[in-house]
Amino acid sequence: MTGSTNNRLIALDALRGFTIAAMVIVNSPGSWGHVYAPLLHAEWHGITLTDLVFPFFLFIVGVSITLAYTKRLEAGAEKGEMYKKILSRAVKIMLLGWFLWLWPRFNFEGMRYAGVLPRISLVFLVCAVLFLNTHWKQQVWTGVIILLGYWALMALIPVPVDDVIQTALDTGKVKYSAGQLAIGELVQINKGAIAANYEPGVNITAWLDRLILPGRFWQYTWDPEGLMSTLPAIATGIIGMLVGRMIVVIEDPFRKIVWLFFTGFLMYLTGEAWGWWMPLNKNLWTSSYTLWTAGMATMGLAACMLVVDVLGYTRWTKLGRVYGANAITSYVLAGMLIEVFYKDIFGGYALNKLWMQGLQYVGLSAKFASFTYAVVYMLIIYIPAWMMYRRKIFIKV
Repeated sequence: MTGSTNNRLIALDALRGFTIAAMVIVNSPGSWGHVYAPLLHAEWHGITLTDLVFPFFLFIVGVSITLAYTKRLEAGAEKGEMYKKILSRAVKIMLLGWFLWLWPRFNFEGMRYAGVLPRISLVFLVCAVLFLNTHWKQQVWTGVIILLGYWALMALIPVPVDDVIQTALDTGKVKYSAGQLAIGELVQINKGAIAANYEPGVNITAWLDRLILPGRFWQYTWDPEGLMSTLPAIATGIIGMLVGRMIVVIEDPFRKIVWLFFTGFLMYLTGEAWGWWMPLNKNLWTSSYTLWTAGMATMGLAACMLVVDVLGYTRWTKLGRVYGANAITSYVLAGMLIEVFYKDIFGGYALNKLWMQGLQYVGLSAKFASFTYAVVYMLIIYIPAWMMYRRKIFIKV
């Protein structure tokens, strides 16, 4: 969503912008071989700091839907026109995601249809339409059904054997972006199926994605932004919508923040407990992961609202508000320009290589040099974002 002049939304705009800035940082290290552990996704089960970034953004999408469309409905906007704008925006975000994958070589044969922006597009579309057609109690039940249904799908449904699974049965490994990945022991029910499991590439969601989703996958045999795992990601957006309703309905600011902290902590505890049976896993966007991260996002938003909107400390939010005012635009710009910042254009040397060599030459560690490159790149993207913000240019993607 675009920036707002409403002081009540400063915390939300700032959190959205800081989330985009974090996305840029984790996507653009000086060297992928030298990255601090918290700035890498968990290889499979578990959560790192980086694994919070995407669910935070989808949560904010949900909150923004409630805040924006509540005002439009109260102003008497026609739903027909709202549907047109919702669909138009979803299509634009989807196309931008495909454009970023194709940029700059436009090799359609290696097309990846899944991705960050396509997932944002689908979550926004489903949640916005759901908001316009359901009561908050129906939204609660929709989210519960999605999370329980996704758990049942993964935990109870046997997985049919395809070529990928047969190879895993024969070798104990699956193909992924870095080569071959060893997986846990699989239980073969019969010649045509294995037991439900949470292993990479051989679980039911990966099998369904291979059956339904065209194009290549990010990890060859599975995709962390696959179609099936977008279902619980929609639940993340729904939770954001419900938190947005709390923000709208509860008038007293301190009472509102207390309820947000309490609700967020309850979701965090529920997700942690559910993780004993269904592992916290970003690649699968498990139901436990959905609740755990939504709880963290709710408490994070409550903390921002306390500091920014109640106590009035706003100066530190400038970077977040700038990024948040043109969030999708900034993300797309970062994805396009990164090609230049990693390309060999200086006598066979890329900017990132020169940066890494220079800082290591003066005695800094490789991981620190890699991190500073990512921060500097984020600040470079901040410049055009700041220029648009200063001129009140808010691109409604």
